[in-house]
Amino acid sequence: MEEKYIPATVEGKWQKIWEENKSFKVTEDPAKHKYYLLEMFPYPSGRIHMGHVRNYSIGDVVGRFKRMRGFNVLHPMGWDAFGMPAENAAIQNKSHPAKWTYENIAYMRSQLKKMGLSYDWDRELATCDVDYYKWEQKMFLEMYEKGLAYKKTSFVNWCPKCETVLANEQVEDGACWRCDSDVNQKELEQWFFRITHYAEELLEHTNRLPGWPERVLVMQRNWIGKSFGCEIDFPVEGLMKRVTVFTTRQDTLYGATFMSLAPEHPMALELTTPDRRAEVEAFIDTVKKTDKTRRTAEDFEKEGVFTGSYCINPVTNRRMPIYLANFVLLDYGTGAVMAVPTHDQRDFEFARKYDLPLQVVIQPVGETLDPAAMTCAYTEVGIMANSGPFDGMRSDEAKEKIAEYLDKEGVGKKTVNFRLRDWGISRQRYWGNPIPVIYCDACGVVPVPEKDLPVVLPMDVAFTGEGGSPLAKLDSFFNVSCPQCGQMARRETDTMDTFVQSSWYFLRYCCPDFTSGPIDRARAEYWMSVDQYIGGIEHAVLHLLYARFFTKALRDLGYVNVEEPFTNLLTQGMVIKDGAKMSKSKGNVVDPDALINRYGADTARLFSLFAAPPEKDLDWSDQGVEGSYRFLNRVWRLVCDALPFVGTAGVVDSASLSDAARGLRRVVHKTIKKVTDDIDERFHFNTAIAAVMELVNAIYAFEPKNAPENAAVLKEAVESVVLMLSPFVPHVTEELWEALGHQGGVEDASWPTYDPEAAVDEELLVVVQVNGKLRGKVTVAADATEAQVKELAFADDRVKSWLEGKQVRKAIYVPGKLLNIVVG
Repeated sequence: MEEKYIPATVEGKWQKIWEENKSFKVTEDPAKHKYYLLEMFPYPSGRIHMGHVRNYSIGDVVGRFKRMRGFNVLHPMGWDAFGMPAENAAIQNKSHPAKWTYENIAYMRSQLKKMGLSYDWDRELATCDVDYYKWEQKMFLEMYEKGLAYKKTSFVNWCPKCETVLANEQVEDGACWRCDSDVNQKELEQWFFRITHYAEELLEHTNRLPGWPERVLVMQRNWIGKSFGCEIDFPVEGLMKRVTVFTTRQDTLYGATFMSLAPEHPMALELTTPDRRAEVEAFIDTVKKTDKTRRTAEDFEKEGVFTGSYCINPVTNRRMPIYLANFVLLDYGTGAVMAVPTHDQRDFEFARKYDLPLQVVIQPVGETLDPAAMTCAYTEVGIMANSGPFDGMRSDEAKEKIAEYLDKEGVGKKTVNFRLRDWGISRQRYWGNPIPVIYCDACGVVPVPEKDLPVVLPMDVAFTGEGGSPLAKLDSFFNVSCPQCGQMARRETDTMDTFVQSSWYFLRYCCPDFTSGPIDRARAEYWMSVDQYIGGIEHAVLHLLYARFFTKALRDLGYVNVEEPFTNLLTQGMVIKDGAKMSKSKGNVVDPDALINRYGADTARLFSLFAAPPEKDLDWSDQGVEGSYRFLNRVWRLVCDALPFVGTAGVVDSASLSDAARGLRRVVHKTIKKVTDDIDERFHFNTAIAAVMELVNAIYAFEPKNAPENAAVLKEAVESVVLMLSPFVPHVTEELWEALGHQGGVEDASWPTYDPEAAVDEELLVVVQVNGKLRGKVTVAADATEAQVKELAFADDRVKSWLEGKQVRKAIYVPGKLLNIVVG
């Protein structure tokens, strides 16, 4: 063993051994408990960043720990490889998205291998590989057959100059990111997955995920957004039409004084009178350029335009002007809102701005609101007023009565509404999975027959990013014979949302070599569900919700028998430097390659795991990196120094140990207990590492190391350090384990076991308080009685000085911890 720790030599050696031996390859083994560990797979953007280092190091600790504890661990890796960034890079670099993507995959794979991550690389997949996405096309066809995939018109971001659809991220302040032209909302036919079919189950099953952070569950529940209320019809004056609203506040119906429609509402222009049309159309165009998230923000200025039409309040017969309002969204409720300005703040601000009438219908108990004097809406429970037969009732009790009344009169009904909307999967982009559909003038929408799958994404395209998808201009792809009638037809040129690929990849990892279908049910039944999923909080809603939906849909299609994909979820924090998240624009990025080249992967891993608990943000510290490197050198020297004494050491004979040896062994087993609990139960890797550091200090302080009778205890202590550090810093511990004379890698060794008897304290430190304040400490035998502890405490000089001239009223003893003396 070299005296000097040289990370590059050690890490290169063991990475080669692991790769040649396929050390982390795994197969199903019914005799073992399985453990499926997964970090969210990366987009192949070109290089890993420190967020990747932290995320994958967290997962690797868990995987190595569980493997040493006897679990059959599945720990795969792959690439979320389709999508917009590849297209953007191709445009900027005048290259092909495929070339850019596969070059990045190759480079990032080499980076991950340099980190020493325990992946089963035989299961690697990339979602842009036809062997992956062809199965997705098959699942699409089966979902289409079951009514879970369908087509309808929907609004998209459209750049008229580039003649293409833009993702929300490509719209910057209402303009195209590429050409700076104003972006419009354009109505196009789009494919959707009917996720709303599972809304109730998705919501109810959030109560079956105790291993998920409550914050994420709340976000999903809010996104699904189940509301109990009423649908109410408002007849349009002069037309045989009705505007239907959904409201949870039917108790305020008598106070509705105007109607607000989303500018995208299908009746918006139909209800617009000729004299109002120009102003209404201009308003709609303006709103179409505004981000939807901004439109619903509390601080967003409420604006609207009168359509010229009126509807009738079904319970008051009030003539209500119909406005278009920028804060009303088509994809929530019905896209129409009965406006009650006295009892809704947004309506209040809107009414004040446009001088619309206010009618109070809920009064605070013991007060009378004057609409003219109100400065904000009253939104609390109160007493019904100006509400016909419901006057005098509590407003929360009146909700049910009014709902019954509406149903009886035939103008409304009780209903349940979900905020969740069906998932639009159409993307008017090239670099994605082709949607397997053909359009025939005679036959209409024709699914591609399964025997003709896959629809392969062609590589021979001229990709510029302008003029729409290049697939529509490639005759060999676009023009096709109809599978039903044989006439010339057109292939769908939209591709699938990349969230589709990430919604089932965890299932394909179970059987990446399966050729008879997307999922080998038997192998999936062994591995699923994922025991531990790790990723960023930014995926709390969309990815995680879509993955849950896909799992349920595939269950109903007969592919799997699980209802939820991920049993436990860890959302790790960000890496912060100079007070901000690392980013190129802020100039605070740390290059993992440079870090690894200088200090080694083990140092990079150790710092990222020691600096903060996984769920918290990590503040970058160059001094912390240096400290981690020094600690590994210290462990290296510790083993080097111990080798001459432990080579022939036998098993510890606890009966013949010296006090010093017994004390060291106590620290060893206390540390084993703490580190095991911190990793297994809490993922508190930082405190686990700190405990091992304390054990290293104890070993350095242990004397005499060269005494033959101490050799076995020293060996146990040193080997325990190596074993407990191995999930965190696998390369250096492999080298040290080998130096200690062990055959086979440390990953094949068992996790050290905790001996409760060895960890028992022979002496305890008892804190002594006088009137609740610390006044001294006494060391007592572990089996000391309360009387013996009191005797030692009252005899302590420091304690006695606080008792002089005072009367002891009582002494309260907490066994083994604290004695509080109360004096008067």
